[in-house]
Amino acid sequence: MTDALSKLLQTRDWLLADGATGTNLFNMGLESGEPPELWNTDEPEKIRTLYRYAVDAGSDLFLTNSFGSNAARLKLHNAQDRARELSRVAAELGREIADASGRTVIVAGSVGPTGEILEPVGALNHASAVEIFHEQAEGLKEGGADVLWLETISAPEEYRAAAEAFALAGMPWCGTMSFDTAGRTMMGVTSAAMVQLVESLPNPPIAFGANCGTGASDLLRTVQGFSAQGTERPIIAKGNAGIPKYVDGHIHYDGTPELMAEYAVMARDSGATIIGGCCGTMPNHLAAMKEALETRPRGARPTLEQVTDVLGPFSSASDGTGDDDAPKRERRGRRRA
Repeated sequence: MTDALSKLLQTRDWLLADGATGTNLFNMGLESGEPPELWNTDEPEKIRTLYRYAVDAGSDLFLTNSFGSNAARLKLHNAQDRARELSRVAAELGREIADASGRTVIVAGSVGPTGEILEPVGALNHASAVEIFHEQAEGLKEGGADVLWLETISAPEEYRAAAEAFALAGMPWCGTMSFDTAGRTMMGVTSAAMVQLVESLPNPPIAFGANCGTGASDLLRTVQGFSAQGTERPIIAKGNAGIPKYVDGHIHYDGTPELMAEYAVMARDSGATIIGGCCGTMPNHLAAMKEALETRPRGARPTLEQVTDVLGPFSSASDGTGDDDAPKRERRGRRRA
């Protein structure tokens, strides 16, 4: 049977994804350092509100509040035994909102990185990583997610482990990486290498792409890197709403709805099919993006000069594809804000 996302992609030439999770939840009172996944059971109405933000703004799909609902991350909060439960509830709440929308809205079960580094660089072995991802995948499946959505991944080893886990769960999936280090992921993956990785998998994702990272300009340069490989697989673009700035003790993103509307059109014209926002992206950004995608005709692929003229400069001069551009490896974990 064809999955719901693939069916929708057959009828549309672009889909609007959702925006930020953390930014919206912080505005609802989430404290820094507090795991948002616990709100699935402690504050379910706020999670319903989060999902409604995306649906009411016109999103065709939204991600569940389960980015860190894996045993490795939840262990930091002594909640590792709740990974499956919190994932299931995240999807159940999403299914409730999607089914009440009166239209086809895809519930995408968010799966973030484990927060650990896999062998041979780190201590986490492949089998353990697969087990961690499989547990979360089963919870999201039980809760009614239409598709699993791997995001903010840096290492190819972790991407492969998640893919294997999703196959065990018998679930379709999408997967993005974060290209935040001079055009590469933190662990050195280039846009071209990601295309090769995706196509080498026994169970490749429905769609793949980039999320988070630095600014929208950098993300579109990466999207164009995907397109340059000639891939026919749908590309995902989920860029941040501008650049983060520390103001009055809080992180703010300077991207306006008008800027995100320009980003959405440029993402589509650069080759992306599923277009959304990441950190800092609010409902008003999504509404502006949807209007722009609906009303502005498809155009030629923008040049990199046009991208920077409209969205601002790149964070690095290189797109990461040169031999001397490989970043140093370091341990880091980050969640989608």
